[in-house]
Amino acid sequence: MIPLAIGANAAPFSLIGVDDQMHSLADHADKAALVIIFSCNHCPYVRAWEDRMIALQADYATRGVQFLVVSANDPAKYPDDDFPAMKQRAAEKGFNFPYLFDETQAIARAYGATRTPEVFVFDANRTLRYHGAIDDNHENPTSVTRHYLREALDAVLSGTQPAITQTPPVGCTIKWRS
Repeated sequence: MIPLAIGANAAPFSLIGVDDQMHSLADHADKAALVIIFSCNHCPYVRAWEDRMIALQADYATRGVQFLVVSANDPAKYPDDDFPAMKQRAAEKGFNFPYLFDETQAIARAYGATRTPEVFVFDANRTLRYHGAIDDNHENPTSVTRHYLREALDAVLSGTQPAITQTPPVGCTIKWRS
């Protein structure tokens, strides 16, 4: 699967969130930047980065950045990633961003996502400016030397192109339906 290319437009969507509300790309048209992260409950890489995702949303919310986190895993193969488990995980962790269920996997396919977590950063025009990993060390937050997502957001918010536009996404594979 080929991910969206840098410079491509965000694919529109409307997905159910753990708050039982529908969330669409258009709901966030007023945001200066939009971060879409393909994620799930069970992946150890996601779990290693979750607190950083929450912290980044908190750090950037007042600057007009919105995170939308999307789980596209097949819950028949991974029951830990079903919708009730998503609700439980969001409550346990205190997610400060919408956690959305891509039950048909159509949105993951539209974005070309293959990993969890996998980050797509869009500017105010919903043009893709960064794709890849959150940072360079999922194992130890204190050993991070490159904060890819933070660097991309800082560039986008200042109206410039990120110095690094792509990194390999690191994590578990999305569990596709048969």
